[in-house]
Amino acid sequence: MLFAVSRRILLALALTASGLPSAQAQPPAPAPAIPGQDLDWQDTQRQRAVPVRLYWPAQADGAPVPLIVFSHGIGGSRRGYSYLGQYWASQGYASLHVQHVGSDRQLWMGNPLGLVGRLQDAAQEREAIHRARDVSFALDRLLQGEWGARIDARRIVAAGHSYGANTSLLLAGARVERQGAVMDLRDERFKAALIISAPPFYGESDPSAILASVNIPTLHITATEDVIRIPGYYSDAQDRLRVFDATGSATKSLVVFEGGSHSVFTDRDGTGGLTLNPKLKTATRELTLAFLSQVFDGQGESLLSWGERHGGLLARWVRPGASSTSVSR
Repeated sequence: MLFAVSRRILLALALTASGLPSAQAQPPAPAPAIPGQDLDWQDTQRQRAVPVRLYWPAQADGAPVPLIVFSHGIGGSRRGYSYLGQYWASQGYASLHVQHVGSDRQLWMGNPLGLVGRLQDAAQEREAIHRARDVSFALDRLLQGEWGARIDARRIVAAGHSYGANTSLLLAGARVERQGAVMDLRDERFKAALIISAPPFYGESDPSAILASVNIPTLHITATEDVIRIPGYYSDAQDRLRVFDATGSATKSLVVFEGGSHSVFTDRDGTGGLTLNPKLKTATRELTLAFLSQVFDGQGESLLSWGERHGGLLARWVRPGASSTSVSR
């Protein structure tokens, strides 16, 4: 993840961020039944498989379709975060969920004694680079295929949760210096980014040096109990707030839900509380499109209406254009 992590830290992070379903998973919140189409692509240049799942708007009427490209957390897959993909498609957005084969659900397969080693490999810098290139490759393939002419190139959005949020920030312009050279994985086709539960860039002392170059609109989503707890290491919502503060976007927004958990934003239905979990999922998916409505259409009333519906769930809300100290309850 572009940072050095101990084996214990990595294991705990993976277990909380994977997005794997709970043992008795049920649909986390009512969602439109829009099936995803699985596509198995191969990046021959990197000799790397790039599986994706595409949710396409059922009622697309010929008008250009906006697109969200989603990157999963460590140990996840293209099947995860379906509550977002299905909702976005029901509201007219195509949603392309990219699976990262070096840090996906295959990490859980094989000898349990080798799990920590597999997770450690998945968090190496080379995988972080591959993840960003997976997304750019998947976008290439989509735009070159039968859907390409129907995508609105002015409304392409990067999105991700946890490790996937780091991936989205790299695509949005985050820059990391290595051995005197700046590693820049920015993809100029992305016009906004949805950043959910972004971990810090561990091992980097100055997040502003990495994130100040992110200049597209960004929405940051977290919760007061968005916490990773392990012996010798602690990461709470303050880390997500530091990412927000360091991001250089002129248009950016922060929502901090009261309660929740780090994995409440995955498809898992029990985390963060059985009652609260579906409420936060509903609020999250509506928030993303309200934010994009303001960014792309100038419809600020969409966010205000969202606040009226879900304000009781909020611990903090920084609206676009407001200072980083703005609070709304």
